[in-house]
Amino acid sequence: METKPKTTVSTLEERDRTFKRIAWRILPFATLVYIFAWLDRVNVGFAKLTMLDDLGWSDAVYGAGAGIFFFGYFLFEVPSNLLLQKIGAPKTILRIALGWGVVSVLMALCTQPWHFYVLRFLQGAFEAGLHPGLILYLTYWLPAHRRSRAIAIFMSASPIALLLGSPLAAYIMTSTDGLMGFRDWQWLFIIEGVPSIILGLLAVFVMTAKPSEAKWLSQAERDQVAYELDQEAAQMQGREHKFGAALRSRDVWVLILTLFCIITGNATLSFYGPSLITAAGFTDITVVGWIMSGIFLFGWMGMMTNGWLSDRSHESRWHTAVAAALGATGLVLAAFAQEAGSAPGVIAALALSAAGTMGSIPVFWSLPPRFMSGTALAAGVALINSIANLAGYFAPQFLGAIKTATGVYSPGLFIIAGVEFIAVLLILLFIRKEPAETTALPAGKAAAS
Repeated sequence: METKPKTTVSTLEERDRTFKRIAWRILPFATLVYIFAWLDRVNVGFAKLTMLDDLGWSDAVYGAGAGIFFFGYFLFEVPSNLLLQKIGAPKTILRIALGWGVVSVLMALCTQPWHFYVLRFLQGAFEAGLHPGLILYLTYWLPAHRRSRAIAIFMSASPIALLLGSPLAAYIMTSTDGLMGFRDWQWLFIIEGVPSIILGLLAVFVMTAKPSEAKWLSQAERDQVAYELDQEAAQMQGREHKFGAALRSRDVWVLILTLFCIITGNATLSFYGPSLITAAGFTDITVVGWIMSGIFLFGWMGMMTNGWLSDRSHESRWHTAVAAALGATGLVLAAFAQEAGSAPGVIAALALSAAGTMGSIPVFWSLPPRFMSGTALAAGVALINSIANLAGYFAPQFLGAIKTATGVYSPGLFIIAGVEFIAVLLILLFIRKEPAETTALPAGKAAAS
């Protein structure tokens, strides 16, 4: 006698409550880990203020060491995500956070340039798997129409870290110089590296790999998660499952180029924002730091608002494109404001650019699962992120070269804005529209799984 599969009935309201509970359980820890990853990534810029003089290094040594981070990042993202698919997110975050935390502490012991190069490369190699790993982790828990806001929440760690990192680094360096025989830059690496080690050790106790392993969910709640994920999988039939096939897919390379163009704008804000504010006439470092904090506050607001709007409308293509267009427009306006000598105009334009550019990134990450799943998604997300983040290496160097050649930033800003506008064209011309949604059923209707 044939046995019928067990059927569970749930309403949209019940599933909404379940996914809200999941978000409160998995997102705070992921966000906290990502905040310290960003702090440990960018604190070298503050350490530079005294580190170079203490060690007798040139700016060329610093530039080479700062940039080599991205090559470690590039080489190890795909292997890290493939490993996450096998061993799960808790063990992966343990390895990643523990590794980069130890490396950050060891940075305090640098005495030779090659120490700096090796440690920065290792820091990039360890951190490489974090961003794509957390993106992949969320696909195990949340369907696409619930994912943009979640990605925006944990990715808000980057503007939060940039917003808080400047005053925090300044406080550490002014409060610890000479303590126990260590210099201020050494304490900066130690104090901001230790929390990452602790978070790594906590990961295996705090994180749950997949909904099926979540003892803190009832069986009915696990069934509700499975139902929405199964519905999404049924809609997305035809996605690539094998990495080799995904690698040959035009869609994947369009996504890589799109994110590269967006990151070009984002890296300009992150690495040259203070210089643009200084060029506008603000010379006090403390004032510049607080202005940049305000600009990155707009970046955080852009992330949260655009993620919420994308989930609410069940649409990610236009939300990514429009936000990127605003980001590029802000850079154009910043260039015009600099040429006009308007300091308030520069600040307002950079705030607009931060809101648009940063707001586009979390919604962008709702696009890859539309084309890939399984191993292809694990490796594809890492490949997209690793190649696109090379913009973080090239964009600042390009803008610096243009500034050196012309004496002003505006020509470089116009060009970088043009690159970011290319992302808008790629999305609208080559990324197909979402399929009709069926998972978000009207309130009160039952769904069987």
